[in-house]
Amino acid sequence: MPLYEFHCPDCIADFELLMRSGDAPVCPTCGSTAVNRLISRVSPPGKAKGIAAAARTQAKREGHLSNF
Repeated sequence: MPLYEFHCPDCIADFELLMRSGDAPVCPTCGSTAVNRLISRVSPPGKAKGIAAAARTQAKREGHLSNF
């Protein structure tokens, strides 16, 4: 299932949902179904490995498991 980004005009919240394309999105803050799907931002080329390495280091330092 893909991850989609949404904006709720009722409560001005931005959020991400993991959902099927046929499901109707619902705002987790106010429960509104009148949400707008946003265009997802992509990571800059060449920086994703550095970001993931930093996240792994932080997770190791904090002593918890991470999906990175």
